[in-house]
Amino acid sequence: MALTAQEIRSSLDHPVIDADGHWLEFGPIVREQLQKIGGDLAVKGFSRFPKVVGDQLSMSVAERRRSRTAQQAFWSFPTKNTRDRATALMPRLLYERLDEFGVDYAMLYPTGGLGIGMLRDDTERRATVRAFNIYIREFFGEFSDRMTPAAIIPMYTPGEAIEELEFVTNELGLKVIVMGSLIPRQAPASAERYPEDRNVGVYRDVLALDSDYDYDPVWAKCVELGVAPTFHSGSRGFGLRMSPSNFVYNHIGHFAVAGEAMCKAVFLGGVTHRFPTLNFAFLEGGVGWACGLFSDLIEHWEKRHLEALAEVDPANVDHELMLELARDYGDDAMVAALADETLRFETAMSAPACLEVGGIDHLDDFAACEIGHKSDFVKLFVDRFYFGCEADDKMNAWAFNRKANPFGAEIKALYGSDIGHFDVPDMAAVLPEAYELVEDELIDKDNFKSFVFGNAVRFWGEMNPSFFDGTVVEKQARALLRE
Repeated sequence: MALTAQEIRSSLDHPVIDADGHWLEFGPIVREQLQKIGGDLAVKGFSRFPKVVGDQLSMSVAERRRSRTAQQAFWSFPTKNTRDRATALMPRLLYERLDEFGVDYAMLYPTGGLGIGMLRDDTERRATVRAFNIYIREFFGEFSDRMTPAAIIPMYTPGEAIEELEFVTNELGLKVIVMGSLIPRQAPASAERYPEDRNVGVYRDVLALDSDYDYDPVWAKCVELGVAPTFHSGSRGFGLRMSPSNFVYNHIGHFAVAGEAMCKAVFLGGVTHRFPTLNFAFLEGGVGWACGLFSDLIEHWEKRHLEALAEVDPANVDHELMLELARDYGDDAMVAALADETLRFETAMSAPACLEVGGIDHLDDFAACEIGHKSDFVKLFVDRFYFGCEADDKMNAWAFNRKANPFGAEIKALYGSDIGHFDVPDMAAVLPEAYELVEDELIDKDNFKSFVFGNAVRFWGEMNPSFFDGTVVEKQARALLRE
């Protein structure tokens, strides 16, 4: 007989921390409160994304195909278990049921609120975000010993990000943040050609690489304030996830792709090199992509760092030897082409354009990381990055498979329940699903402790040693941080 969440929790010698639970905003109440705090503008901003989704779901497949609009999520929340549905809406009920779920402490991310940091109108975005963050402080305040909400940090500009960071930490006392990422911006050439339509030529800014803005002041402010950036972005509705008829096609992998884009940018942009104590988390995409990315980055560095590029420098080719070989093994046309001084540049490359380097200032794509030895990837990637994993994902075991990861590394996986959303029909079944990795001998109990407790403590506690003070896990968290 399968163990219940409570039975599993009672068998553990450590707490369980939910690093990525979700609450559902009950529209009438949220709008009423935002109206009081931020007025009409905040209500308008909060209501914008539900309206967009509703409008797109009201379209026919033919209409979506004609405009190449992606099929949106429908029936996104469990309804058969009314008690679970209410639990996602009511913090007091969630607080009462945490023991039933085997959870000691929970980080709670919004649902509709995740979109408000991406509103493109500056005034509307800032008003909505500010009102929403004030609201969640009050909504969850009395339950702070066992749960804490994530504040929204808009990232359209470094200035607004810093302003909101200071407000939510210094004024509201909030300690978990979720930052906007993959910020939609219009390419300058498109803006010049289509000044009246901001939706033409839109690209996604990954903030840490090739951005028009310098976000280093934001990362510095995070270090100063002791807050760890988390990203909870998706990529449905753009890129290759644009099916007008199939939501599953659009949904599978979209969190992972968004997380990988930001993670690569933070790494290759040298952020973890310049801010060696700053932790980053990429949520809900699992950890399989992160294990693959870690290996891929190392393999690319081996072939593309500055010294390695000497192996593919077109100047290496010995044209006289090439001509001699052509005379022995080629045909007359090959010999004639190689003997022509004006065509010799094609000896090394198949086309003239291949000789160009694109006008970049530095040929080494890893220059910002200042990697001196391959082992530096551990401190720049493994030590600083954390990855949110859902309980039923068997790929979670890869993170702990030291034989499969370079340098015998353990990639830092965070246990996230995702309660409140369609993939969790039974909130009490989440921890047992995660524990199946132990029962199936894919990970051991020490790995499980890291997954559901240790990694979460390190992620937030290394940035802010007092993060867990006043919570039910304070004693155990402080002991772990002292190790």
